[in-house]
Amino acid sequence: MRKNSRTTGIAGYEAEPEKLFEDIVKKQEWILYRLAYKVVKSDSTARDIVQNVFLKLWEHRAELPTIQHPSAWLHRVIKNELIDFLRKTAADERLCRMLWLKMKDCVHNTEETIDLNDSSDIVQKAVSRMPPQRRLVYTLNREQGLNYNEIAEELSISRHTVKNHLSLALRSLHRLLSGSVGLLLFYF
Repeated sequence: MRKNSRTTGIAGYEAEPEKLFEDIVKKQEWILYRLAYKVVKSDSTARDIVQNVFLKLWEHRAELPTIQHPSAWLHRVIKNELIDFLRKTAADERLCRMLWLKMKDCVHNTEETIDLNDSSDIVQKAVSRMPPQRRLVYTLNREQGLNYNEIAEELSISRHTVKNHLSLALRSLHRLLSGSVGLLLFYF
């Protein structure tokens, strides 16, 4: 009785899938390693990927005699393993980049908070030295958020007077703080 080559696969190995596995490993290991190494550029990672490929082959050893082209099957598996590795590496790199940025932001924010606290003290001292009407206009505008019209109405002065007081207050602060452009942008 003649066996169909499509169902028997590689002749002589039908009863010995473990032997077929050993032969495939001997023939394909170096080829698969070189392919993996070309992509990952790391000896240990390439070896790990090849080991995963052969682990998958071992898990399917009972089907080995029916696989018509074991090298093509292995190349498909290693291609999938490499794609998975590259996806994971890209995700890890994005995560590392994101964590690094967050860490830098945290350090930067801490430095900004310290600078801001120091600068806030300087601004408060400067505001306290302003003439009373100018200080009041500045406080109503910058700290309470009132606009020119609201301040003018509350203090019973003209809108133009409010504008002049605020302009003088900001100019005096500007002169005091002229060394710190970032701080000026924050406050004004």
